[in-house]
Amino acid sequence: MYKFRPKTLFLGQNINYLPTCQSTNDVAASLITSEIALEGTVVITGNQTAGRGQRGNHWEAQPGQNLTFSVILQPTFLQASDQFWLNIAISLGISDWLATYVGNRLKIKWPNDLYVHERKIGGILIENTLYGYTIAWSVVGIGLNINQSRFQIPTATSLINETPNEQDFVLPELLPTLLESLERRYLSLRTGQRDVLKTNYLQLLFRYQEESEFMANGEGFRGIIVGVEETGRLAIQVGETLRNFAFKEVEFVI
Repeated sequence: MYKFRPKTLFLGQNINYLPTCQSTNDVAASLITSEIALEGTVVITGNQTAGRGQRGNHWEAQPGQNLTFSVILQPTFLQASDQFWLNIAISLGISDWLATYVGNRLKIKWPNDLYVHERKIGGILIENTLYGYTIAWSVVGIGLNINQSRFQIPTATSLINETPNEQDFVLPELLPTLLESLERRYLSLRTGQRDVLKTNYLQLLFRYQEESEFMANGEGFRGIIVGVEETGRLAIQVGETLRNFAFKEVEFVI
């Protein structure tokens, strides 16, 4: 089904298609454990029965309607403390691709969700294997809502809902250009272009420099997102106080 070769150096040159599986991240991780993984390998399925999202959430996806896949990377050039840079590069790679369809309505919601006009269109789950102080392997799980038009969650959307297309997108035709976009941003990270990546990430950051409502430790508060630390912590200005939050320590109130 996914028999193509994208115009990439390594990303997507080896594709494992599974009609159904519990989790593409788990399959990709097993390839690494078995020592048969190649950097750039893609594991993709038409029906992911136990997909995971951030905070341990279940990823809702109707069979055959969306893109659910994992990419195996070997970012040994990154220290363990720099792993959020991979989130930045991957988020931007997907955003570049999505923006060709939805324009400037696309936003990156910290830490790694993709939003179109206040509604979630995709998510990323990166699971790293460390070797000492560096990242040995990364499994990048990506879920993008493409042709699914109805969701149990009212804040979800899809590419078909956000574009004037009257016919469904052909999923195998979308993947090559998406992988090309991902590889461009990954190579930018590998060649040390962090300043450009950080600038572009902040330009797309959901509710950046806007007063918003948040929840932390069961308490609601208003603040303004003013940046993201090198370690990935979200910096929120609350009155005269700058507060920094790690993953799972703060939630948006939408």
